[in-house]
Formats: sequence, structure tokens, C-alpha cells
Amino acid sequence: MRIDQTLFFWINQRLSSRALDRLLGWVTHLGGALFTVICAVSLACFAEGELSRLGLQSLITLAVSHIVAVLIKRIVRRDRPFRKLEQVKVGKFPLKDYSFPSGHTTAIFALVTPFMLALSPAVMLVLISLALLVAISRVYLGYHYPMDCMAGGMLGFLTAVLVSLVLHS
Repeated sequence: MRIDQTLFFWINQRLSSRALDRLLGWVTHLGGALFTVICAVSLACFAEGELSRLGLQSLITLAVSHIVAVLIKRIVRRDRPFRKLEQVKVGKFPLKDYSFPSGHTTAIFALVTPFMLALSPAVMLVLISLALLVAISRVYLGYHYPMDCMAGGMLGFLTAVLVSLVLHS
């Protein structure tokens, strides 16, 4: 997919700056298992009312979407960009598993979507911006192609919608 590679190189190399290296190097961890699981568990266990319910919904969505993402990775087996392309700027921790879909992007969308669906439009805007920054960080750091992140975002979002429908039926 030529457009996937073209967009990859634009984000990975053309946007390069020290400020973005620092910002996106930090932001990318917001989609990691440690952050997303701690957030969901903390809200489910320690928040009250609606926030606790949404935390539990996020936790269920994280678990389901993670299982689906791992299965898709094993079926598709797409190599990461830094393994296939030359002159890729890659983050500090090159990963060994497969690229499609982006697990970090799946996780951040799984975490924030229940809140986006239930809370105010202002909160939704902040959360979608945060999730998109995590997705961009994955490409910027050379770990994923843009399509990996789009698929991960859709997987996390759609899983959250399905979990919401099941829990509310």
C-alpha cells in the first residue's frame, strides 16, 4: 500500500523535531498496558457511580479488544516498518511482535471510548485528541504504519460500542 508508506514516512521523518521526540515519546506510553489497565482498574474500584461503571466497561473492553488484537496479529503477521523499510527513525524500544493492528492504539481507544460515549462533548474532544496523539506517536516512533493505527483505533472503538450494547441490554 503506497499511501500507507507515504504517510508513514511523512509522519516518521518530515515531522521530526526534538520537541516531538519528547512529547510523543511520553504520549505513546498512554496506550501501553500499564497505563490503560491501571486507569481502568482504578476507576472501576475507587471511583463512584457513573465513573466506576465506565471504568469497569473500559476494563472489559480492554480485555476483549486485546484478545482480538493478538489473534489478528498472529493471523496477519505484518512486519513492523523498521524491519521492512530503510532509514526509519525508530524509538528506543524496538518491538519484536507483529505490527497490525497497533496494540497501543487499540488499548487507548478501548479505554477512552466508554467515556466519550457517556460524557460531555468537551470531554469527548479531549479524549479523542489524546487517543489520536497516541496513534500518531506509534507511527512517529517507527513502530507502526498508519493503517495499523487506524485498524487499532477502529478495533478499540467498535469493541467498546459492542461491550456497551451488551452491558446495557
